[in-house]
Amino acid sequence: MLGHIAFIAVMLGLGLSLPFHAIGDVGSALVVVGVIGLWRYTWAAINFSRAALFLKWVYPRRKARAMAAYAALPTPAHAYFLVTSYKIEPEVTTRVYQALFRAAAASAGGATVVCSVVDTADARLIRNIFDRMAVDTSTTRLMVDQIAGTGKRDALARSLRLIAGEAPTRRDIVLFVDGDSCVPEDIVAATAPFFTNPDMGAVTTDEKVEIRATDMPLFRDWFMLRFNQRQVMMSSMGLSDRVLTLTGRMSVVRADLATNAGFINQVQSDFIDHWRLGRVNFLTGDDKSTWFWLLKNGYKMGYLPDVASLSMESQPRPGFVDSALTLMMRWFGNMLRTNGRALSLSPNSIGWFTWWSILDQRVGIWTTLAGPISVLLGAAFIEPLALPVYIAWIMFTRYTYCWILATVRMQPFPITYPFLLYFSQITGAAVKSFVLFRLDRQRWTRQSARKARAVALPFGQRLQGWSSTFSHALAIGWLTLGVVLLSGIV
Repeated sequence: MLGHIAFIAVMLGLGLSLPFHAIGDVGSALVVVGVIGLWRYTWAAINFSRAALFLKWVYPRRKARAMAAYAALPTPAHAYFLVTSYKIEPEVTTRVYQALFRAAAASAGGATVVCSVVDTADARLIRNIFDRMAVDTSTTRLMVDQIAGTGKRDALARSLRLIAGEAPTRRDIVLFVDGDSCVPEDIVAATAPFFTNPDMGAVTTDEKVEIRATDMPLFRDWFMLRFNQRQVMMSSMGLSDRVLTLTGRMSVVRADLATNAGFINQVQSDFIDHWRLGRVNFLTGDDKSTWFWLLKNGYKMGYLPDVASLSMESQPRPGFVDSALTLMMRWFGNMLRTNGRALSLSPNSIGWFTWWSILDQRVGIWTTLAGPISVLLGAAFIEPLALPVYIAWIMFTRYTYCWILATVRMQPFPITYPFLLYFSQITGAAVKSFVLFRLDRQRWTRQSARKARAVALPFGQRLQGWSSTFSHALAIGWLTLGVVLLSGIV
């Protein structure tokens, strides 16, 4: 409470520090902030409204219809759990597989668990956990597939081909689970009914997060904030049954689609041909590959806001900023490598709101960066008092946004949220702009491979790197020039 009071006091102090005679000059210095802010706040309001409509009215009715249709089926779905484990602590692996085997045992139509591992110790541990389960696992079959460590994509493709050999039907489901995520015990009963809709290709769920006690509280708050924002955006997209990602932590795909040869090939060997970087083979982002295959083939992808997996996250680097940048580079790289080809799809086939949301992933980079650029230029060339007024405005809008966000889960928020929100927006936009011109740079958090290099241009890889830097600088320059002209500095 004291933190909130201090925050409001500083915000009011900065906002009221502006002399009356300087209002006109400050207003001209902040014109870009106002124009862009009008769009961004309108877009946020649209998504909040769509999310509220989905959560309060649309989703409960969709769920009731799906449950009724599923209950009328002669036999329940068989569940295939596909899990990949690599360099994960044994205590985490134990919790993950105990939860997974409980969920498999609870599957009314039986379950097959396919575990893809690299280390012999992991294979031994998983079998030991299965043998010691206190629940009845007689309807659950365990398949441990130990492979060479050639990457997650190869592991997924091989496991999907094993599942394909079981000849699953369109009634069955494949659950993609990361080795550090716990699924709820009723996950099959909660997700399988939605596939009674013949157009539904996949569903993804809400996420909860557990951070190690040794990690920074700031890192925990940042993740909690991101998952709250995720609930809003996923619910908004869920209204159209076209989510923008099939979360790699835990998603469910219709079995006959997940074992389709085209689906498996896209997971294993995905790439884009870039006009400047050449062919960029995807190392990370397998969840974006599955999402794009379903999107381009016309399947719906739903969101289940009342079903949640538990992600056990850990700070990848010693410092908070370094950890956030590491994760952002991977997340946003995956997003932007698929964004361009998704935009090339027809809005009539994927839905105009979905198409515009994909476009906004790129537009939002520049609208977010334009605000601070305009304020710094305005403070330098028009009125220095624009800076404290802008800070007060940022504090007010982000604080208000956090209160609105708190209504989604009906939970109070720590005073770190407004600062972390602004940090995520500005730093995230800067990282996106960096990655947008360097789509060949990729790195797993737990793997040593840093990138999947594109085919070298005739003048060599060094020239290719210089071209990325030049293109990025040119884009920032054009953005700055546009801000200067719009604000009236020139």
